[in-house]
Amino acid sequence: MSNIKVSIVNQCSVLQDAEVKPVVAALQTQVTRDFAPIWGIDADLIFVPKSENADPNTWWLILLDDSDTDGALGYHELNPAGLPMAKVFAKTDLKYNMKWSVTTSHELLEMLADPDINLTAFIQTGNESGYLYAFEMCDPVEDDQYGYMIDGVSVSNFILPSYFQESIPANKWDFCGYLKGGVPSMLSGGYLSKFAVGQKHETSGWTQITAEKIVEGSELKSRAARQLPSSRRKKRANKRVSV
Repeated sequence: MSNIKVSIVNQCSVLQDAEVKPVVAALQTQVTRDFAPIWGIDADLIFVPKSENADPNTWWLILLDDSDTDGALGYHELNPAGLPMAKVFAKTDLKYNMKWSVTTSHELLEMLADPDINLTAFIQTGNESGYLYAFEMCDPVEDDQYGYMIDGVSVSNFILPSYFQESIPANKWDFCGYLKGGVPSMLSGGYLSKFAVGQKHETSGWTQITAEKIVEGSELKSRAARQLPSSRRKKRANKRVSV
């Protein structure tokens, strides 16, 4: 059993418990079979139906209806107790013809990999310059079309350690094998958040580079707006742009 326990809580009016339970089972398979051997991070997932309350000592991933953040289908942050918590807005997903199971997979994997929302990878470009890239598992490959199936459930693709580490010899940079190289490579609908270091002619702070995918008539630009802990007092510019 893993030391990490994640309660997946159904508080969504558009999803019945019977729809959510098999998705949780597929996500458990993804985490334990696919993600943990690569990244060394495992978790036990606990399905919490609408009639029950989640254990306050576990991490939470809550399935909700409508987005509470402009342009976001999901994000993760820290709850008031300092434990990781993710939100997935399934009704908003469905409104924009997105797969809520992919959003759930995305947020789960990213919460596991960077629970305190403070990890980055530094790519040096000069003696005193370079870029910090947000340590996001799914953003560069986030679009639904690049995911894969587990027991009939669509889950998110995710990057491999070779994506951020040039020292790792590799011919594969994401789990499904679509990327052609490491950072800053992206797939259509993906994006990266970066922080310029020592770059005189670039905007300071967090910025995005995107591989745009436009949906006609839609103002929603991202799947995930990951929120930083309140102590940082800023939101990282890292909304998913897969819609």
